[in-house]
Amino acid sequence: MARDKIARMFPDNLTRAEAQARSRLLRTSRYAVEVDLSGAGLPDPVREFVSTTTIAFTGLGTGSTHLDLIASSVRSATLDGVALDPAGFAESRLPLEVTPGEHELTVVAVCRYSRSGQGLHRFVDPVDDRTYLYTQFESSDARRVYGCFEQPDLKARFTISVVAPAPWVVVSNGHALEREPAGEGFDRHRFSETAPISTYLTALVAGDYVSVSSSYAAVAGELPMSIYCRASLLEHLDADEIFRITTDGFDVFEDRFAFPYPFGKYDQVFVPEYNAGAMENVGCVTFRDEYIFRSRVTAASRSRRQDTILHELSHMWFGDLVTMRWWDDLWLKESFATWASNFAVSELAPDQTAVWARFLHGFKTNAYRGDQLPSTHPVAADIPDLEAVESNFDQITYAKGGSVLVQLVGYVGRETFLAGLRTYFAEHAFGNTSLDDLLRALEEASGRDLGAWSAQWLEQPGVNLLALELGTEDGRITSAALRQSAHPSWPTLRDHRVVVGLYRRDGDTLTRSDRVEVEVSGELTEVPALVGRPLPDLLLTNDEDLTYSKVRLDAHSTRTALAALPGLADPLSRAVGWQALWDATRDAELPGAAHLDLVLRGLAHESDLTVVNNLLGQAAAVVGSYTPLSTRTATATSWQQGLRALLQAAAAGSDHQLALARAYVGSARDPECADEVEGWLHGRGVPAGLEVDQDLRWAVVSRLAGLGRADAALIAAEERSDGSVTGQERAAGARAARPTAEAKAEAWRLAVDEDTIPNAQQSAICLGFWQRQQDEVLAPYVERYLQLAEDISASRGVWATKGVALRKSALRNLFPWPTDQQPFLQRLDGWLADAEIAPSVRRIILERRDETVRALACQQVEAA
Repeated sequence: MARDKIARMFPDNLTRAEAQARSRLLRTSRYAVEVDLSGAGLPDPVREFVSTTTIAFTGLGTGSTHLDLIASSVRSATLDGVALDPAGFAESRLPLEVTPGEHELTVVAVCRYSRSGQGLHRFVDPVDDRTYLYTQFESSDARRVYGCFEQPDLKARFTISVVAPAPWVVVSNGHALEREPAGEGFDRHRFSETAPISTYLTALVAGDYVSVSSSYAAVAGELPMSIYCRASLLEHLDADEIFRITTDGFDVFEDRFAFPYPFGKYDQVFVPEYNAGAMENVGCVTFRDEYIFRSRVTAASRSRRQDTILHELSHMWFGDLVTMRWWDDLWLKESFATWASNFAVSELAPDQTAVWARFLHGFKTNAYRGDQLPSTHPVAADIPDLEAVESNFDQITYAKGGSVLVQLVGYVGRETFLAGLRTYFAEHAFGNTSLDDLLRALEEASGRDLGAWSAQWLEQPGVNLLALELGTEDGRITSAALRQSAHPSWPTLRDHRVVVGLYRRDGDTLTRSDRVEVEVSGELTEVPALVGRPLPDLLLTNDEDLTYSKVRLDAHSTRTALAALPGLADPLSRAVGWQALWDATRDAELPGAAHLDLVLRGLAHESDLTVVNNLLGQAAAVVGSYTPLSTRTATATSWQQGLRALLQAAAAGSDHQLALARAYVGSARDPECADEVEGWLHGRGVPAGLEVDQDLRWAVVSRLAGLGRADAALIAAEERSDGSVTGQERAAGARAARPTAEAKAEAWRLAVDEDTIPNAQQSAICLGFWQRQQDEVLAPYVERYLQLAEDISASRGVWATKGVALRKSALRNLFPWPTDQQPFLQRLDGWLADAEIAPSVRRIILERRDETVRALACQQVEAA
């Protein structure tokens, strides 16, 4: 009964216990996979293809197991030359009986192309009608393309061949060996055998791709590298910069890890309609092709791309060379890749302080948010099945894990940490590991017992709050202690090493006069080094950002920070101050208006565009959600005016100008502001130096659509002018944003009821659907959302076949957000009390509910 329920809510599930039992029963050695894209003998060759898989494996005992496969049908299957009944294939499983010894299993299957971004995704470019295919297999979608034992610890060597139209480019994990005719108009591509890798790391890319090639002088010899993209994007491909980032990363990782890049070639493929940022397929990394910039972007976007490129490159060691045994240790690759990419950037940058300030704004902020959600979990999480895997690709696994690894580097020392990693790679190359294996290597290098550290930081959820409690008299500190607290649901108190910075204010400038280092343990830690000193203007706890913890400033320091934080010169210390004030705002202890005022005064002082974008996003949340209804209109108008003034003062053609222009468009609400940005579409009133390129045009059109000022004809005209798939997606989102019953009904039909909308377009529709100040037209969709959640949970109707990415997008982005959230919260809580919904569905809804509760609390403190 339990297994049936899991199967309904997460089709084609596999449990950890089943995977462990299979590992005890067999070991894989080699796969030979041929994917036939010719369509020969198929009634609908644009919907299906054929794959043939031969697996060599060793039986370790006698027992029953199964082959994993998601396919339309099995044409044939043989085990050691004896035919298996294809009719036995059901619910993604082909049953097998295993005996001790060497075996060979061959399966021929008819599989389906994907439009969800999972498995083998097929895309036709509207610009030129060229076709592009790519695979996305993490965590368990290789079985959508070929029969396999779909679990990370059953590694094997792969030999892949592909039959494809003769003009097509085909790329896989291995080197291209030969290309031969395979019937009229088709070629067979053969690739070299890989090293032992997991199924989810195999890859196939095929279609009308174009490429640029280079090479890198790697430790093991000259390493060929290529970049692939769609033909329609080639003019925008800045290959030189991407190759530079890649070779810089190789310089750092090969040297610091002391293990040569092990996979023979390194291709990077930019693909359309991609669900993730990128995927570390061995030697054939795939990226969302939004990283090829069609329009001008700020340095923040280039920084994100650099981080993503280095993140995936580091995975060649963390994840591909050494792979977690099961998904409990997903963090062993994702947390480490988060750390490694930022480590590489810091090693390459002239100013490391600015890099780690960017890390705080770009990663730790998200980690703190994720760690306060009801869905938080340990970094080293309990993952009983594949459904749980899909839920844990989150900010805990990536951002918190990366943050605590930064802390661990500081704890054991940089060189000691790297020495431990070198041992880890050398001992476990091409194998599988768990948490204990990593800790053993780091303990050997450091001579420290890391069990207690791991128990606190990796094995318990939640974030602590550190607050400095002071006694003062006659302008001097008479007592000082750091109080540590934790959420009652996650009560772990941890050991922290923190610096308290002492700052004096001179006008608009804050200068550090001294620092006090403190070892925090337990609920209350006395700080005698502060006693007897004159009270500084600002006491900044966790100055230098040495620990992972929220910080609450004392009242005196809060007043100083609100007045003069932009005048603090050190970017990392300033980032700690920004974070402390933002946490206080989110926790309903600091009125949002005070935070908005500081952001408007501080934006011009921030040179890093990651910081600027983070502050703009936080301020937008304050305006749209944290401000009480009674003052929201006035606050929104004030925010618009403040952004307009900053935009007018920004240097022509600067990144600040572009970031502020986008924020100003997004803030448009009053008719005067809407008139101004609408004029930009026609060249009127455009700030000097600002190019209203295609991306900015879509931002304007989308905002006008939400305001009811862009009709269907205007959106259609912009879509025709653009002509790209991005234009189709942005147009779909703009149509969904329009405040008419007809527009909402059609958007809902496409995103929820249809099964033909591709993943990227569905996401755009969902993101555009729920607009502020559209309560009347959106009112019916509160109940429809609750029904949607039940349908997804039960895999009912079209949700029986829609992929995980489509489910997540609908649940997260169609979550109701009415202007007055209190009545909806009451309805939601009543429904949650009675609804029988899957844990993965409940988790997403509870996360969104938490945002609603926080918003209401912030509104109340502002009103008070």
